Amino acid sequence: MTIPAEGPDSDSDLLAAVRSGDTAAYGTLYERHRAAARQLAYGLAHDPADAEDLVAETFAKVFASLRAGRGPLVAFRAYLNTTMRHVCYHRARRDRRLEFTDDLTRYDEGQPFTDPALEGLERAYAAAAFRQLPERWRDVLWQTAVEGNSPAEVAGMLGMTPNAVAVLAHRAREGLRSLYLQQHLAVADHPECRWAGDRLGGHLRGRLAPRDAGRMRTHLGWCGECRGRFAEISEIDGLRHRPYRQRHHAGRPG
Repeated sequence: MTIPAEGPDSDSDLLAAVRSGDTAAYGTLYERHRAAARQLAYGLAHDPADAEDLVAETFAKVFASLRAGRGPLVAFRAYLNTTMRHVCYHRARRDRRLEFTDDLTRYDEGQPFTDPALEGLERAYAAAAFRQLPERWRDVLWQTAVEGNSPAEVAGMLGMTPNAVAVLAHRAREGLRSLYLQQHLAVADHPECRWAGDRLGGHLRGRLAPRDAGRMRTHLGWCGECRGRFAEISEIDGLRHRPYRQRHHAGRPG
């Protein structure tokens, strides 16, 4: 991609045009972000037809929001992906079968709802990120985070001091987090965008070398597409999951 972020075809300019009634501008946004949307949809939906329906419904909802004067001013893809997750979540709630029962006690304190499709996708992202870590980092993460061993216990297994294990575990967690965020990004076309895309997670976590950090800031200064990707993973990194809680509003039986 060679068009600067301030050019006439930037996402922000297209969003403004849609709000002004230019439906063709939304067609450009659709063509630009359709592949990334389908990639996410196929991770959320098990059936290809459901995935295509999810893409269509998501783009329709975002278009309706923009025409109503709502929706994003920037970071269109981040907004699109968030909308798709919400659509998927509400579909899962809608499609659950009703259960008729006289026993409502389990609803008294509210029951957390977890979307299995979203949960499965996030697990797949985490597993893919874990596989990309160096073997030493995988070992120390497995022992500390999964097995629950202390640095002192792991030290004997790996031939390290407890302090070295703690430092390595911290680096491994940061590396895993950066790689996990990378899984949410679609592949870019332009070589400089591919370079930036491979490092956006590390940039967000403050893990880039000074020279690479400077190059990244320069790139984000002119590339609207990569700024959108950075906004997307920033949103993901900052998410605080608040599970849906289903509550029975009638009073408890006496």
